Amino acid sequence: MAIRQRRYSKEELARRGQELYEADIRQQVEAGNEGKIVAIDIETGDFEVGETVVAATNRLFERNPDAQPFGIRIGHRAVYHFGSRSLRRN
Repeated sequence: MAIRQRRYSKEELARRGQELYEADIRQQVEAGNEGKIVAIDIETGDFEVGETVVAATNRLFERNPDAQPFGIRIGHRAVYHFGSRSLRRN
């Protein structure tokens, strides 16, 4: 198994991934996939959708073993949520 190396800073990876998602990918994946993960190769623009980060990223690596993946949860601003949510009660 080859060891994969990140070639971009976290900030650059996130910037490029978000730009690709907003410009090209969102409209292709959003309908019917809310809550799923999209893994995007920031160098090629290739992407895979899966139920988990691991599933989507593994499929992306199957297509391109040298991919530089960025993941985002479809319909959300981030893949994971940290901290508590305030519950509104009427």
